[in-house]
Parts: sequence; structure tokens; C-alpha cells
Amino acid sequence: MDRDILKDYNVDVIDIEREVDAIMGDEDAKKKMESTYYDSIQNFEVGSVLKGRILSSLGDNIVIDCGYKSEGMIPKSEFDDPSEIKIGDDVEVLLEAVEDDSGLIKLSKRKADRIRGWERVIAKYKEGDIITGRVTRKIKGGLLVDMGVPIFLPASQIDVKPPGDISQYIGQEVTCRILKIDEARQNIVVSRRKLIEEERDKKKQGLLAEIEVGQIRKGVVKNIADFGAFIDLGGLDGLLHITDMSWGRISHPSEMLAIDDEVEVKILDIDKEKGKVALGLKQKSQNPWLQIEEKYPVGCKVKGQVVNIMSYGAFVKLETGIEGLVHISEMSWTRRINHPSEMVAIGDMVEVVVLKIDKEKEEISLSMKQTEVNPWTVIEEKYPPGTKIKGRVRNLTNYGAFIEIEEGVDGLLHISDMSWAKKVGHPSEIVKKGDKIEAIVLSVDREKKRVALGLKQLSDDPWTKEIPEKFKVGDIISGKVTKLTNFGAFLELGKGIEGLLHISELSNEKVANPADIINIGDELEVRVIRIEPEARKIGLSLKKLSDAEGKNNVTSSSNASSQPRSCVETVETSKSDSNAPDI
Repeated sequence: MDRDILKDYNVDVIDIEREVDAIMGDEDAKKKMESTYYDSIQNFEVGSVLKGRILSSLGDNIVIDCGYKSEGMIPKSEFDDPSEIKIGDDVEVLLEAVEDDSGLIKLSKRKADRIRGWERVIAKYKEGDIITGRVTRKIKGGLLVDMGVPIFLPASQIDVKPPGDISQYIGQEVTCRILKIDEARQNIVVSRRKLIEEERDKKKQGLLAEIEVGQIRKGVVKNIADFGAFIDLGGLDGLLHITDMSWGRISHPSEMLAIDDEVEVKILDIDKEKGKVALGLKQKSQNPWLQIEEKYPVGCKVKGQVVNIMSYGAFVKLETGIEGLVHISEMSWTRRINHPSEMVAIGDMVEVVVLKIDKEKEEISLSMKQTEVNPWTVIEEKYPPGTKIKGRVRNLTNYGAFIEIEEGVDGLLHISDMSWAKKVGHPSEIVKKGDKIEAIVLSVDREKKRVALGLKQLSDDPWTKEIPEKFKVGDIISGKVTKLTNFGAFLELGKGIEGLLHISELSNEKVANPADIINIGDELEVRVIRIEPEARKIGLSLKKLSDAEGKNNVTSSSNASSQPRSCVETVETSKSDSNAPDI
């Protein structure tokens, strides 16, 4: 008998021998009993798994007899189903400590189960094998799966795409492939994703072997991006590009598809080496551009909907897949349009005329204005020269005023056609923006879309009769200063007639600036020294009123030849001033 071992467990060797001798009289029985004690004692090592028998239930604990001199207790919570615990049943337990503070041995059923489970798993499975277990709970980084022992399923290995909430798998049975077995740490890492990928790869290869370009296949929308949608054809994802979704205009694939939608698509192209498939949705129907010329011949009128507006025009949808451009220049015959939005808005229904078709580029040019009669084709008949019109002053420029004759039709009243006798420096001297005036049509240019108007032509030209009869050289007349320039002053002589009082005719003394002698608004008496009907000019003089000799010369000359000598002298004098115009 190995007495040292017995001493380690605090067993009295002499007592054992005496007990054996008392029970067994013969030598064989003695040896058998000794062997039984030795076997029992040798198993009582901390960390070993022992066989025990359920003795009783004590509160929340179960009393276990393991053959040691004292019993052990195990919490009922360590049993899978405490209701099935029966006294006398055998159970395997792990010896955690020989005696605790209460004098009982410390046992654990749960740890024993884990050890036996681990041994069974190691004996049955190896890395790469497939196992099935139930997800028990969520832990940091993944899930715990029970297959007799808890094994780790990382979140990244649950599915081919990361699931939103992995706790949805709790309670479910999952089939996985073993990635790694760590015997030292008693840890197993598995992957569900690996199996899914393997299964998809098998289906992918099988699908690539049977699909052909032109086939119609059913699929499920798995993902949507800005450029298109990915369709699962049953183990193989194909790309349905946004340009192949509809013959019409779409801004984003989500306008036509949603995730998990089931769709029928056409196989457009297959790259078996890269495992890529191009799909089409619109190709299931005929391209509407194939019969565009027969359906929309040039010159026909058709209605459409405005679907887009750019700075240069508006796009009008005639039908799904057929859109044409109405250029800004084709929107109105008469209106001046700065932006197409002044004429149309997205969603408007408009009538258009087909101007041109480019079948290869899939382009149609349309016109809105040509659905109506061009008003300029009848403008000559409507407003022949000599017609009196009433219009509103729409705009002023340095060279004249634009008069709105009717909506979209303007005529130009040039500055030279505003007054017969008055020198007009700017149109605002005669008319103001917004004024309603009467004018006469002078000419019409249909090609250039221009109408020339006149204001002065409403009355007779005073230079033909009235001025030559009313004013004579040598006459002394009154006038009001209306304008000062560096070369003289203009005087209003009545009825819009103006005369020029040249700077040289202001005084016998040299005058540097007319404003030094006279002011705007001054009423002056002046002498007429020159009349030029062809040039439409009247020359006036202030200094000749105080020059007696000048008066005599004017009187004598007018009687003899109507051309006074003093006037000639005045002209000579004025010509010496390079800044002064002829009078």
C-alpha cells in the first residue's frame, strides 16, 4: 500500500487496514478492498472529473456523493432542467477543491459538462468541418453558439453583408464551418458566411454555365446605387445600369426599383472570366426611336410635357423615351425671352411642331412658336407705311425710343424722326418711358423684323413753307435759351423751331464761354443772319443789334441780294474757331 498517498489526503492508514481486516477475513477480499480504496483516492485530484451520485436536494443545492469522506453540493442552476433531478441518479462533476470552509468538497457540474463536451467535439470535429448549433446569446464582437460547448461566431462571419442587429439570431439554429480550433484555450471560431459564400459560388458557376445573352431572367433587387441596381439572379449578382432601366428619363434608380423587388431582366452581356453580367430592363421592349420618323414626321403638330428646363431651352417628352428640345429661339415669334422659365414650367403640357429629327443621335428639334402664325408675315399688310399707330414707350436708348405697337411687336422711333426743327440730343427730351403716344409707320422690314416710326411726320415739315415765310434774314425776333454748348446757344423760336446763336455772334468782344454772357431760360432779342432750308439751320446774332453799321449792311444787302455782308463776315469769323460748327 502506498502510505504516502494516503497521508496526502489525511487518511489514517492503520484505521483503513483494521477496517478491511474486520470486514474481510481472507486474503483475496483484503486485496480487493485495498484496490477499491486506492482507485477512489487516486481520482481525488483537483481539476479531475469524478462520478457522483445524487443523495438529496437541499434548498437551491443538490448534495452529491463522490465516494470521498465528505459530500459536495452543486447549485440546481447548473442543471439544464432542475425538475428532472432524481435522487440516486449518477452525475459527472469537476473537483474544484478538496474541502471548502464548510468542510465539503467543492464541485461543479457545469465545468464537468464543458470538459466532456470539449472532449467530444475535439474527438468528432476538425478545422473545416461543418457544425450546427443554436445561438444562445450576444457577446462583444459576435454570438455564442451552443453545440455541446459554446463556440464563437464573429459578427463579420454571420452573413455576406453585415446584419443590422445580430441579436435577431438569438434562439435560431445556424450551420457554420469551423475556421479555427484552439485546444489550449478550449476555443472554437466558426463562420456562417463562409458556407453562404461557398454555396453562392457553386450556384454562380452553375448559372454562368447556363445563361446566355438575350435570355430573360428573374431576379431580386439586392442593392441600389446612384449608377444602377444589383440584381441577384440566384447565386450571381448582375448590374442593371441606370441607362438600361428605361427608354425615358430617370434621375435615380430608386424611382423604378426598391430593395427586395422581384424583376424580370434581359441578359445584355456576360464576362465569364470576371463573373460579371450586364442586365437590361428597357431592352425588354422595342426602342421607340426605331420608328420615330414614321410616328413624328417633320412638320407635324404634337402635344408633350415639359420635363426639364435649361438656360438654352426646354425638353418636352412626347412619350416614354422620346424627348425633344424646344430652343429658346423657338418659343415665341415676338417676345424677348431671357430664360425659358418665362414661357414654361416643368409639368406644363405644350403643343409643338417637329422641326428636325436625328435618329442616330436620338435628338428631335421642336418649336412652340411655329404652332402659331408668324405675325411678321402679315406685318406689312397690317401696318403699311403711312399708318398711324398708338403705342407705349417701352424703352429709351441714345439713338431713339422703342414703341410697343402690339404684344411682342416694337417699332423704333429714331431720334432724327422726333422733330422737324428742334435739335434733339436725347429721346427723353421728347418722350418718357411709359408714355402713350401716336406715331406714323415709315417702313417695315419683315426679314429683319423692324418697323420704323416717325413722330415729326404727323405734321407738315415747317421748312418747306412755314419757316421760309415766317423768318427773313435781318429780322429781329425773340427767343428763349434752351441749351448752352461750348460753341454757342440754342434758342426756342416757337413751335419747336430752334436757331443757333454762335459764340462769335454773342459780343464784339471775344467770348470764351457762352455761359459768361447768357443763361438757360433767358429771353433774348436777336437778329436773323442766316437761313438754310436744306441744312435746316437758322443763324442768329446778338451783337448785330448794337452794331449800327451791321444793321445798315444787313438792310442794304437784304434789299439787293438777301445775303448781308455782315453775315459773310460773321461766317468768316466763325470759321476761324475750329470748335464751332457752320451756321
